[in-house]
Amino acid sequence: MIVGTAGHIDHGKTTLVRALTGVDTDRLAEEKARGISIELGYAYAPADDGATLGFIDVPGHERLVHTMLAGACGIDFALLVVAVDDGVMPQTREHVAILDLLGVACGAVALSKADRTDHARQAEVEHEVRLLLAPTRLAGAPLVAVNGTDPADPGVARLARLLRAAATGLPARRADGLFRLAVDRAFTLAGHGTVVTGTAFAGRVETGATLELLPAGVAVRVRGIRSQNRVADAGCAGERCALNLAGIEPAAIRRGDWLAVPGTLLPTIRIDARFTLLGSEPEPLGGYAPVHVHFGAAHATAHLLPLAGERLVPGESAHAQLVFDRPVCGAPGERFIVRDASARRTIGGGVLLDPRAPARRRRSAARRAWLAALEQALERADAAPLLAVAPWGLSRAELRLATAAPLAALTLPDGTRRIRTGADDDEFLVAEVHWRCAADAALAALAAFHAAHPAEPGPDVARLRRIVAPLAPERLWRALVEELVASGRIRRAGAWLQLPAHALELNARDRELIDKLLPLCAAGRLDPPWVRELGRSSGEPEARVRQVLAAVGREGRVCAVVPDLYYAREVVDELAAIVASLATEAEGATAARFRDRLGVGRKRAIQILEFFDRVGYTRRLGERHVLRPGSGWRGSR
Repeated sequence: MIVGTAGHIDHGKTTLVRALTGVDTDRLAEEKARGISIELGYAYAPADDGATLGFIDVPGHERLVHTMLAGACGIDFALLVVAVDDGVMPQTREHVAILDLLGVACGAVALSKADRTDHARQAEVEHEVRLLLAPTRLAGAPLVAVNGTDPADPGVARLARLLRAAATGLPARRADGLFRLAVDRAFTLAGHGTVVTGTAFAGRVETGATLELLPAGVAVRVRGIRSQNRVADAGCAGERCALNLAGIEPAAIRRGDWLAVPGTLLPTIRIDARFTLLGSEPEPLGGYAPVHVHFGAAHATAHLLPLAGERLVPGESAHAQLVFDRPVCGAPGERFIVRDASARRTIGGGVLLDPRAPARRRRSAARRAWLAALEQALERADAAPLLAVAPWGLSRAELRLATAAPLAALTLPDGTRRIRTGADDDEFLVAEVHWRCAADAALAALAAFHAAHPAEPGPDVARLRRIVAPLAPERLWRALVEELVASGRIRRAGAWLQLPAHALELNARDRELIDKLLPLCAAGRLDPPWVRELGRSSGEPEARVRQVLAAVGREGRVCAVVPDLYYAREVVDELAAIVASLATEAEGATAARFRDRLGVGRKRAIQILEFFDRVGYTRRLGERHVLRPGSGWRGSR
């Protein structure tokens, strides 16, 4: 358990920690000279069952609240210290507000300097403290009168027992998450090299592991670990850890950085969050207000933009976007504190939600639905709310960034489709209802395409995606099509997709005619005979030849470049390869270059290029015909 002190300056926080642990956390010469804490102090004491209590002693001066916040984030237990002679003071109130905004629900109150006052004054201060804590998560916290300067003080002994009992009853943080540690110190230790210290917020790290220093994005290796002031092979969530790092100098690390499993955190300047403006604020907070933001051990300046209106009124809780002045890293679900533009007053706080916040359409209905689902998912460690608002599902990587947790730590709804899409062994997770809707939409689009273009065999995979779901991940779309083909609901005709009913029934006489016509089309190569010429050559009526070739066209064996002019599929394959080759060259695939490459007339070259535009293989951009993204004439279609 990590215990964090809180309270007004000169109320005896450091003295009390020394009484509990035997460690003087004021290590700086200036701190000893002035008699006040300036920096974070650290101490440890044994708990029951061989465990260790970690203490973070924070400064109480109003000008050092930013330092207090670097230590308060990530604590398990708040030790609020209130001097009986002074009672509740301004920093007492601010520290309590901060602890409540950080979600700290376990704690105790030490009424220090109890030897300096009588019982009446002590009772008066107890009443003040209970009133202060009543509307917070710490309401009902035990109060213990102590004299930290007396080694034999029974109050200190009682408080020590209370802390050990709290540590025993505190649920352990889950170690199956993705490791991340908030760095609060970095220094060089003789004989060891670079050492960083901080609180592990999630997961587990072992000696030899490779971590990422963020937001810099530098890979480092863990050479050694001290956890809760003991040499260890691993450090876990909820522990104070010192990591000996290889591959980096202390000068490259600063307070507020993160050490995390690669791929866990994303450097960003925009984070969407749930923000609560304190009810004690004297006036509303306007849009794009400059603020100071604290989370983990980080302190950054930003602008706060409400997402549900133009301003926030005191006591209101709403979604907001934090726009930072420099890249930061924040995990979804992390609590944060906001202070005013002058950094002199805490005005609110909340929970970080999405580090991939958009700059545009941030107030759209879809965006609001996503943030609401994300809050539910983070609260319950459940992927169901996110999958419900993601029509095309989420990849493992997207879920990891959205929740800062591995897939194994999340609950998946029954029937979730888990679809592997590549050699990297990544997979998409899609709600069953969305997968069925996508399949139905694809079939409906195919039916509409056939109705509008009865002579064409159908669209290819990429063109059908542009019709149905242009924003769908390409790999996932192809997986859907493959499933529909495998089930017989869609059939392939060469590169084309079609409904089974789209193919025309041909009798034996029709097949005999096809056997005559296809060699004639192939022999014509770049200048095949027109339908009327094929009628004369085969001795069949022109109308019948047209009907049979249309049926063969639906099978994808010939392609009508223009009405009544059918190219053999093999020739069209060659033409597609030529277009692709020209498109990759600097001059591009223009009608003139295509004509010269084929040795045909300009009119015919334009007809062929327009055919490729029409079927979705290319699109015209000025004088050039460019390949559409995801287009591939054969196997990749």
